[in-house]
Amino acid sequence: MTENSELTRVRSIVEPIASDLDLDVYDIERRGVTVRVTLDTHPGSDGGITLDNLSLATRLISREIDHEDPITTRFTLEVTSPGLERQLRVPAHFLREVGKDITVRFRDPDADPRRVDGQLLSATDKTATLLLDDGEEVTFELDGVDKARTVFEWGPGPKPGAPKEHSKKPAEFAKQPAARKPSASQRASADRAEAADQDSDLAAPTTTPETTSPESSPETSPETSPNTSKEKQSS
Repeated sequence: MTENSELTRVRSIVEPIASDLDLDVYDIERRGVTVRVTLDTHPGSDGGITLDNLSLATRLISREIDHEDPITTRFTLEVTSPGLERQLRVPAHFLREVGKDITVRFRDPDADPRRVDGQLLSATDKTATLLLDDGEEVTFELDGVDKARTVFEWGPGPKPGAPKEHSKKPAEFAKQPAARKPSASQRASADRAEAADQDSDLAAPTTTPETTSPESSPETSPETSPNTSKEKQSS
């Protein structure tokens, strides 16, 4: 049994299950030992396939394939969704994605250009037409396509230094009036007052020395305490 006939049998098993779940069989392919079944919502649907639907489809398809045994060699079953950027392998894929931006690489290495990007204007079972960025329309044969996929347009990131859209407005504070600088005459008066204060602090108080009689000696005067005499000697 050839690979194509085996995949045809797999499709005959998968399609009724997908139909019961209101899903579309986007693609079935084999890569090495992996048989990949790609499911999607129908064209024009509002949303994509949900994780719950994908999990349920995986269980049902796996059970039926184990029962029918459509592939004679060892293989691994993979059930997945197309994702944001979809591979365009067969004419049905191009027909489904008309109106979207795609990128195409041709088989011929000498093709000039070998890669084209643009909006898919139309498609048939044999050809497709792209509208390039410069306004030129290019029609090519699908048999000559090496790889093609849709292009998902990611939104531009914020420019460096640009304010964030949802950033909070900083609180505004009332400006306090700046303090007025003193005039030259005011500064001079303040300096004189400060100098006078310093001189008064440094000036020693004037005291009248105590007169002692000739009979009493300064060393034996009872009015002088030992602490006071030490301070006078040190001075």
